[in-house]
Parts: sequence; structure tokens; C-alpha cells
Amino acid sequence: MPRAGAAVVNRRPQHLTAREEEILRAIRRSIQDRGEALSVRQLARETGLRSPASVAYHLANLEKRGALLRDGRSWQTCRLIG
Repeated sequence: MPRAGAAVVNRRPQHLTAREEEILRAIRRSIQDRGEALSVRQLARETGLRSPASVAYHLANLEKRGALLRDGRSWQTCRLIG
């Protein structure tokens, strides 16, 4: 239990959808292999989604839920949390 006044670290959400888990796995593999995340279009191809907009939607949800953090404007600059 955190002590009073201690900062609470943003933890990975308990429940992610299967698609969100798939996207996070693809990002993790890319970071391990290439040193950076895939682009939105590359993620769409990797996960079998037809629209890059649907990937961007899932990425935004993952960012809001604290599963990843974007360092810049591009999703390729994201870091996984947890």
C-alpha cells in the first residue's frame, strides 16, 4: 500500500482486448528487433487490420489507458509501459 503523499505510478491496465494485446506484441517485437516501433501502416499490415485509422484508434486507447507512452508526434516514438 502506497504511503500518504507518495506518487502513484501509472500501471498497465488489468484488462486489454485481444486486438490491443496483439498490437502491443507487434510493437514489443519491433522495438526488440529494430529499436523502434512500427509505423501505423506497418502495424495495420502486421495485425491484419485493413485501415491505419483503426490502428491509430487502438493506439490512442492504449495511450489513454497507460499501456504505452508516445515521446513525440509519431507512434514510432512510443514506449511500452509495464
